[in-house]
Amino acid sequence: MHPPVTRHRPPGGARRPFRLLIVEDEKRLALSLAKGLMAEGYAVDVVHDGREGLRRATEDGYDLVVLDIMLPGMNGYRVCGALRAAGHDVPVLMLTAKDGEYDEAEGLDTGADDYLTKPFSYVVLVARVKALLRRHGRSALPVLRVGSLTIDQGAQRVERDGGEVALTTKEFAVLEQLALRAGEVVSKAEILEHVWDFAYEGDVNIIEVYVSALRRKLGAGHIVTVRGAGYRLVAGE
Repeated sequence: MHPPVTRHRPPGGARRPFRLLIVEDEKRLALSLAKGLMAEGYAVDVVHDGREGLRRATEDGYDLVVLDIMLPGMNGYRVCGALRAAGHDVPVLMLTAKDGEYDEAEGLDTGADDYLTKPFSYVVLVARVKALLRRHGRSALPVLRVGSLTIDQGAQRVERDGGEVALTTKEFAVLEQLALRAGEVVSKAEILEHVWDFAYEGDVNIIEVYVSALRRKLGAGHIVTVRGAGYRLVAGE
């Protein structure tokens, strides 16, 4: 029998979500990645073994594979090489704790599309995932609209009343998390989990700095503070 696959599905929605496969033997990291990507609207499967990852990536129609290099059973280089040899063009984002130009070149030579070294920022991971999906012609990410705001997830572009609002990468990521749950209260801890590095141990109040910056750029009334609970994105004035 094949080992079970941990499945994660975003709630609701008629649009077919992107299907991502995470092949990562660090279970805590794998589950954190799955939880974060699910919050972005993706459907995520997780396996912890290279051979099982190859089988799943070969047999199922995934839109992207997040693939660790140091895996039991079969390392990521061999998994990626076998996928390409079999004619599968699914985008592959390689993760590794190793560093150096040789390792990156080896990963790309086996057919990987991109390469990310641990520890990495969650924001950077999501940006790489979105870029790979765009590059490979996968279906466009949804454009979120909340009142006068338009948040284009794929292009990482925000408009207010038709005019572009310039945001930093972190500011966009915070706004995106609020927009994905527009009208709901999103806690500081939830924003931290999805936007900052996995190893971040700093002050949770860093969120206040970014919310203040967003309020200055977006105008009054869009981000409401719910004391003791978090923030809620609303249509605004």
